Amino acid sequence: MKKLKYTFFTVLLLVGATSFAQEEPAQEEKQSGHVNTNKFRQLYNEFATPNQYRTASGAPGPAYYQNEADYEIKIELNDENQTISGYETITYINNSPDKLEYLWVQLDQNIRTKDSPAREKDGSGMAPVIQPGSVVSSYMTEPFDGGFNITEVSKDGQELPHMINFTMMRVEMPEALEPGDEFEFSIRWNYNIPEHTVDRARSGYESFPDGNKNYVIAQFFPRMCVYNDVEGWQNYQFWGNGEFALPFGDYDVEITVPADHLLDGTGNLVNRKDVYSKEEMNRWEQAQKSYDKPVIIRTQAEAEQIEKGRSTEKKTWKLQAENVRDFAFTTSRKYIMDAQAVKFPKGDVMAISIYPKEGNPLWEEYSTKAVVQTLESYSRMTFDYPYPKAISVHGKNQGMEYPMICWNYGRPNEDGTYSDRTKFGMISVIIHEVGHNFFPMIVNSDERQWGWMDEGINTFVQYVAEQDFGENYPEAIAPNSKYPSRRGEPSKITDYMGGNQDFISPIMSNPENVYQLGNNAYGKPATALNILRETVMGRDLFDYSFKTYAQRWMFKHPTPEDFFRTMEDASAVDLDWYWRGWFYTTESVDIGVSEVKSYYLTNNPTTAGKEMLTRYGVDPSAVDAVYVVEEDGEDYDPAMKGKSIVENAPNLQEFMMDNFTPAERAKLKSPKHFYAVKFNKPGGIPMPIIVEYSYADGTKEKVTYPVQVWRKNDAEVTKVLATDKELVGVMLDPDLETADVDVSNNSWPKAEEESEFDSFKEGTQD
Repeated sequence: MKKLKYTFFTVLLLVGATSFAQEEPAQEEKQSGHVNTNKFRQLYNEFATPNQYRTASGAPGPAYYQNEADYEIKIELNDENQTISGYETITYINNSPDKLEYLWVQLDQNIRTKDSPAREKDGSGMAPVIQPGSVVSSYMTEPFDGGFNITEVSKDGQELPHMINFTMMRVEMPEALEPGDEFEFSIRWNYNIPEHTVDRARSGYESFPDGNKNYVIAQFFPRMCVYNDVEGWQNYQFWGNGEFALPFGDYDVEITVPADHLLDGTGNLVNRKDVYSKEEMNRWEQAQKSYDKPVIIRTQAEAEQIEKGRSTEKKTWKLQAENVRDFAFTTSRKYIMDAQAVKFPKGDVMAISIYPKEGNPLWEEYSTKAVVQTLESYSRMTFDYPYPKAISVHGKNQGMEYPMICWNYGRPNEDGTYSDRTKFGMISVIIHEVGHNFFPMIVNSDERQWGWMDEGINTFVQYVAEQDFGENYPEAIAPNSKYPSRRGEPSKITDYMGGNQDFISPIMSNPENVYQLGNNAYGKPATALNILRETVMGRDLFDYSFKTYAQRWMFKHPTPEDFFRTMEDASAVDLDWYWRGWFYTTESVDIGVSEVKSYYLTNNPTTAGKEMLTRYGVDPSAVDAVYVVEEDGEDYDPAMKGKSIVENAPNLQEFMMDNFTPAERAKLKSPKHFYAVKFNKPGGIPMPIIVEYSYADGTKEKVTYPVQVWRKNDAEVTKVLATDKELVGVMLDPDLETADVDVSNNSWPKAEEESEFDSFKEGTQD
């Protein structure tokens, strides 16, 4: 028993000494009294305190509320002078526990007034070379005047006091609005519609050479602000990048346009028989039963004939929608339309595409397919799509989303040909914009404050849907290829994350305050969620938690903390380190292999081993120890290398005979090689260490060390590999799963880089 005791003591001593050395930085931090900067510390300081409205689990609390805004709207679009005039009645319902002294209404079109401060929000300079068009638009053109003209704010015919501050209007009520009460008032307005192909507006018209115009119209009416437990009134001005925060409500909308226009928008078209031709109505009824392919409602030939005329008559289209946060529509005499039914447990959904002939043949081939795929993939990841339809509208240079309808780019050449870039760009933007029905049209996050909560989360699910599209429509992609997603794969965000820190902001930044909005709000959060799903959590845990978040917050207003907390609550995975690194900092991932040392074990006393035992007050001669010998060290004996442990250390054989049964001994390993692999972390974000070991016999082994290996030493960690095989290579992140910004340090032996001279020499040879 004495021998057994000392053997275990020595082994524990050796292991403990190694661990102690790796913990020194954390111990030093503790002793010095520094502020806790451990990457694995809790996020209590960053998160809002849970309360009766939002719980610590990430779910809505027992006192959660949201106010409601219902609209009755009548507008007319004038196709001759490109104006909109309208009258709306808003019924605002105060479900909050607070008494409201006034109401705030959004006037987003005011960003387009001639004197809008948004025109001067960014700095500028004189570049050495400027395109002629930029000179004309910047310095020689009178600014377009597209702001709202508010001509009436009233209740029961009596004018209500109101004040306009840029894109916000405060409306004074005769008396405060008590909890549980509602207030009904009306607004009359008009404004000039912008030409969106000129100034890239989210809403406007495209003009064609023959004078026809396609209209994609949104933000066209004064809209109520959100009032909630987080912001109070969310009346942060609309500066152009941060999109929209809106309450849910019911809409009853009448839109008058030229009689030869085809129109559709948010909600059910309740007077379809009045505005469709008999043939169009028959085709619509066929489309409602067509689950495998679209039915053309208005053909290209019919649209081409209609667009030659100019009706002087008018038609009024009536749409009604329940529980939506916004309303938008499109109208033109140039439009072709097709539709297909998609089956869901609670009822069919119509997938619809609307486009001019300039979109064909690309749009007729792929648009509705993309809509269908989006509805199916997103529903699998979240909840069954609850609205009656989803419309994809072709708009040049457009990519914008609204409930049940969106505008999407992707135009072939004039001869009908198109590149793969155009095709996949169109399919991807349709998936993205239709996907916005889920985020934020239903899971209704505050886009004005947290752009990533709609754009980043949506771009992540877009990636999933794109890969599904590639699997379901293999004829659309290259043979033996997968869908070429632009964002979502870890390797595609590394240039941004490893770039100039002066031009990078944390994901948790207001959209107005970032330099690279596409990378910040779309690419990086989508990649972060993709890595979380594929590498950190695994699909089962991630998908369950993600669906839990979506279902908890559908038709509600979540915050970032609600998302973060739900993902942990539903999975039992501590992710504070992940949210902090990816979302609250601009740090990057960079893990390298800094050193690999080879060892064997022996009973022969070594100089270092005897010194260590003596240092700890142990007599080396009284210990039956196992000593560690470094290859090429001072006690190294080449004859011992490559032998099993029991050959080099017979006392292990004796220990095994004394303490294990024959059956147990048969299962014990007897490795011949020991390698201490040291990993360092130049990057700030801790990640699991994914490593592929290559052996002399040609085999490979993939091992993942959990991210917690970095919790006590954020700079480096050593792992011991015990194996029967000779190690010849180490490769970190072999499948590029972690967005490592510098792969030059990922291998051992270090991969040789071709010199500039060698590259030049190869380039000059035939």
